[in-house]
Amino acid sequence: MEQEMRMRCFLHASAEELRNQQSNVLRNLCTDSYLDVEKTAQWFQNLIRNAWKYTHLSAMCSMNVTQSKRSCRLQVTDVYKKIFLVEMLFGVQQDDTDIFLSSQETEVGTTPSTIWPQSCTVAEVKFFLLVAARAEERNFYIRYMQVCTYILAGLNFSVYELKTVLMHLLTAIPLEGWHRSYFLERIDDILRYLRCCVEEKHLGHFFIGNEDVPAEIILPQDFRESEPLNLFEHLEDPERHKQALQELEELQDRLMSLLIYGK
Repeated sequence: MEQEMRMRCFLHASAEELRNQQSNVLRNLCTDSYLDVEKTAQWFQNLIRNAWKYTHLSAMCSMNVTQSKRSCRLQVTDVYKKIFLVEMLFGVQQDDTDIFLSSQETEVGTTPSTIWPQSCTVAEVKFFLLVAARAEERNFYIRYMQVCTYILAGLNFSVYELKTVLMHLLTAIPLEGWHRSYFLERIDDILRYLRCCVEEKHLGHFFIGNEDVPAEIILPQDFRESEPLNLFEHLEDPERHKQALQELEELQDRLMSLLIYGK
C-alpha cells in the first residue's frame, strides 16, 4: 500500500526514509510552506480508498468516500443494506496542550485552505469527563444539553453559547446541586445566566482568560494570561441586542411548553 500511495508510513519507517520522502510530503500536503487542509483531505481520502481493500470489513461492507474539501466523509453499507455515515476531521495539536488546530470550516465565510482554525473541542470533552468522574451521576449534563438544543431550534443563539453557559455554571454550582431532583432549578439557572449575559452583552469564553478552568485542562499560556474573550461582542449592535432579548422570551416560552406539554 505504501508503494501505491508513494509515501512511507510515518510510524514504522526509519528517520532516513522519511527524510528521503520530504519533498513528496511537501508536494502532497502543503502549499508553499503551509499545511494545506484541502490537500490533506484529498490525500487522506485516497489513502482510505486504497487501504479499505486490505481490511476485513471490505469482505462484508461496501464503502464510498464522498466529496469533502476539509474532512473525510465515508458512507459504509453493510450486508443488510444498512448505511453508516462517518465524517473524520483533521487536527494538529498545539504544542502539548488540549487545544488543536482543526480542519473544520469556520462559521464566518469561506476558510482558506492553509488556515486551520483553533478548536477547543478536545478540551471541552476533557472538561465534561472530569465533571462526570466527580459527580454521583455520570453524564448528567447530557440532559441539559438535550433540552437546550431542542428549545434553541430556529433561534440565533448557538448550541456552543448554551454549552459555554453550562460549563460556567458547572464550575460555579457544586456538583451535588446537579442531581436530577434539581433539574428544573438548574435549567432555570441556565436561562437566567444567559439572560444576564445578553443584558450585559458579555459571555466569557470558557477557556480563554477564565481562572476557573480546572488545572487538569492543559491550555496554552496565552489562553490563561489573556483577557476573557467576549462571545457576545456582536450584541453591541442595537438591533442584534434587541433581537436577542426577544429570543430570550421565546426560549422561556419554549421551555415552559416543553415542561408542561412535552413539546
